[in-house]
Amino acid sequence: MAAAQLPPGWTLQRIRDVSGDQEAVVLDPNRAAKWVASDPHEVLHPEIVLRFHGLCIVKPVDDDDWYMGSLYDDGSIGCWAAYDDFHEALRGL
Repeated sequence: MAAAQLPPGWTLQRIRDVSGDQEAVVLDPNRAAKWVASDPHEVLHPEIVLRFHGLCIVKPVDDDDWYMGSLYDDGSIGCWAAYDDFHEALRGL
């Protein structure tokens, strides 16, 4: 997996401004993530992971959607909402 990164054309400060979370950070994408809205849960392979307190936005490899979910104590993420636009995902926080 790639090292922690931002979406193309975005800075961390811009992400913080749009989301309203001045403590937003980029996380290492090397972690387990699942789409828990499906049964069975679909495994996601994160390319980009951003943390907003207890919530995360995940951009999987080979998928144009952005997934929102909860960050668990073990570092894994359970996603339960999907957005086709990164800006909309930030506004949905």
